Amino acid sequence: MAEILAEIRKIPAVTRFLVGSSVGVTLSAALNIVSPYTLVYINELVTKRWQLWRLYTSFFLGSMRLDYVFELAMLYRNSNNLETMYYEGRSSDYAWQLFIACITIILANRPLHSWDHHRPLFHALTYLTCALAPPGTQTSVMGLITLPVAYFPYAMLSMDLLTNGLNSAAQSVSGMIVGHLWWWLVWGAGTGAGERGPLASYARAPHWLRDLFRERGGARAFHRAGYHVVPPRQQDSGARSTGHRWGGGHRLGGS
Repeated sequence: MAEILAEIRKIPAVTRFLVGSSVGVTLSAALNIVSPYTLVYINELVTKRWQLWRLYTSFFLGSMRLDYVFELAMLYRNSNNLETMYYEGRSSDYAWQLFIACITIILANRPLHSWDHHRPLFHALTYLTCALAPPGTQTSVMGLITLPVAYFPYAMLSMDLLTNGLNSAAQSVSGMIVGHLWWWLVWGAGTGAGERGPLASYARAPHWLRDLFRERGGARAFHRAGYHVVPPRQQDSGARSTGHRWGGGHRLGGS
């Protein structure tokens, strides 16, 4: 047990929070410890009855099917890549920007009357991860189709549309839009060489959050993780490849 806890502590703080929240909320619903109805987002219950916990739980209620394993693996992979490569030593900035992204996801999904925000969050992180990847990076869909990483979010969107319908795809699009705005406004539409977007200066975490993460030395100078990228036609000789698996969406009720 001590070895397991030690391995868990090695996971970066924000990623550990996301994965732990997803497991806790989803398993609570799957095991009937808590009714899924009490976990989804219902605007009237949040704004009029102050059931504010729904703002949190609606982001972490997974599909409660076998493909949740793949959803969880991809959530971990995307978030871990972001936190260890592009926000290394700056988990507070990542947490702050993620918080703002979640608020934007809630607002973007109001016209869709979405019950949960798990898929939009997943697509926002996927889009940002792919947008920041170096040119020439390849990825795969379920290990079957290899394609440039820039097209991966759209492949995921197509899968959502085919398996879960138009409403689920619309929620996924909202997450992709948030991911795109995150990339453009904070990173300046670059590939991870530094935060140069028009709102980059406002994306720094406040001092109290830096203190919470024990990052009291101020914003750490960003340095890009080392990559060695080979053109796609030289893939066999060692191009960086990222394998992803697709997990199904979650949809509750008729909204």
